[in-house]
Amino acid sequence: MSIFSDIKEKLNKSENIEEEFTEAPRDEYVELRTDEVIESEGHMLVRPFTLEDFEDIRHVIDALREGHVIAIINIKTLKEKDINELKRAIAKLRKTCDALDGEIAGFTEDIVIATSSSAKIHKTKNIEQLKED
Repeated sequence: MSIFSDIKEKLNKSENIEEEFTEAPRDEYVELRTDEVIESEGHMLVRPFTLEDFEDIRHVIDALREGHVIAIINIKTLKEKDINELKRAIAKLRKTCDALDGEIAGFTEDIVIATSSSAKIHKTKNIEQLKED
């Protein structure tokens, strides 16, 4: 075989691989595991967390102290379990964000976003404030 036939064969194989990916049904999805630590080469790391107990806030705080982190925190479980523990956890998280020059904001009823100093959260006025203006 010549070198050109080897190249042609490799090109044909790569085209077949591309066809396999482009012909996949659109209703399929890829499930991502959130319990695995994935190394990132980017400048910011978005990390999901779930608060089930007050002690879980320590993992969030440790990640924020490392820097360059945006923490997406699901508080639903702790909110349903013990609202006072949730208030303590949010207060501790708020103090940490203030100390690190980071930010914290509620995103939905069950999601809180916290950032280290390297990221800022765009905050808008709520509807009541907009009606007053």
